Amino acid sequence: MSKVDFTGRVAIVTGAGVGLGRSHALGLAARGAKVVVNDLGVATDGTGSSSAQAEAVVKEIRDAGGAAIAHGANVTDEAQVKDMVDQAISEWGHVDILVNNAGILRDKTFVKMELPDFRLVLDVHLMGSVVTTKALWDHFRAREYGRIVYTTSASGLYGNFGQSNYGAAKMGVVGLMNVLCQEGAKHNIKINTLAPTAATRMTEGLLPQQVLELLRPETITPGLLALVAEGAPTKMILGAGGGCFAETKIYETQGVAFGDDELDVDNILDRMDDIRNPEGQKEMAGAFDQTGKYAQMAAAIRGITLPSK
Repeated sequence: MSKVDFTGRVAIVTGAGVGLGRSHALGLAARGAKVVVNDLGVATDGTGSSSAQAEAVVKEIRDAGGAAIAHGANVTDEAQVKDMVDQAISEWGHVDILVNNAGILRDKTFVKMELPDFRLVLDVHLMGSVVTTKALWDHFRAREYGRIVYTTSASGLYGNFGQSNYGAAKMGVVGLMNVLCQEGAKHNIKINTLAPTAATRMTEGLLPQQVLELLRPETITPGLLALVAEGAPTKMILGAGGGCFAETKIYETQGVAFGDDELDVDNILDRMDDIRNPEGQKEMAGAFDQTGKYAQMAAAIRGITLPSK
């Protein structure tokens, strides 16, 4: 019998009318969660709107014996998101889980991209995640429980031609996670990011059909469930696709310290291979870990002893 049971938990899943969001909503409901199926019903570029897709997912959940309601909030609209949260609490008393999955694409090379298209993608992916999180933050703190997942992408983590807006937004949510997991830790709020590669509307036409068949959304949702479970990790970037899972980490090399008489651009360029040498690289727990590292290195090369912490 599975150890992961969401009975008694309430989840909001954004962009849950199709694709990954639909799969996540169904997966949560299948393990007992009550689910708010949020979807504005837009096309992949963010145009249009319809409640049909969200209502269809709600029907699937209810037909299987689960509990769900639909809500068409635009995740960038604070009033609409507040109404969604208020409805969830009115219906079930509380919210425990937030899955930020809603997104759009406006792909073009940077030279051809108009700034409104850049801003819109940032607004939906990054600010949409901020708005939904802000609407629930005090609620999670008061209840001393919260599980949040942001959806990042290899396009942000590693880059993808023609997706500067999307890539920037997707790295933005990683930064949001890095800070909020620290601020939420004492309140038992765990925050992670999912980096999925899936066969969805956004990848149709970009990948061969044989590959798309391997990358069904259902192969990713078990990873999402792990990130919002009672025993979930926190501050994890979980890559997922085709039933494969891996962790992405941001490392910093050991680096090189230059003395005052060596501190020159030519010397830095000459030592670039040493600066980039991965031997001894490590993950930084927080921003001040990097500050402390540089202070210690700078002091050591100058023969200065810094006070201990």
